[in-house]
Amino acid sequence: MLQDLTAASFEAFLNTSFQVHYGGSAPLEIILSEVRLLEPHPGPRVQPFSLYFLGPGSPILRQQTFKLVNDPMGELDLFLVPVGPHPKKGGMVYEAVFN
Repeated sequence: MLQDLTAASFEAFLNTSFQVHYGGSAPLEIILSEVRLLEPHPGPRVQPFSLYFLGPGSPILRQQTFKLVNDPMGELDLFLVPVGPHPKKGGMVYEAVFN
C-alpha cells in the first residue's frame, strides 16, 4: 500500500490529525503540517516526497516505525524521524520520507 501513495494522497489531509501508537497509555496526536516534493532521482518512486508532522513537545518519539491512524485514511506504518523543535509553533517536528 505505501508504494501506491503519492504526495497528492496526503495533500487532502494537510492540517489534520494522525494518532501515533507508540506504546504509551494513549496514542499521541500529531498534525500533518506539510507535504514537500523532493528532487526526482532514479529509484522506485517517480516523485519522492516528505511529510512533516507537528507533535507536542513531550513525549519526544524516537526514530522508528510507528502505526499512524487517520480517519478516513486508515492505518499506516511510517518511519518517523524527529527533526527538531518547530521554531515558531513549539512542539516537535517529525519527518517521513517516501523515496
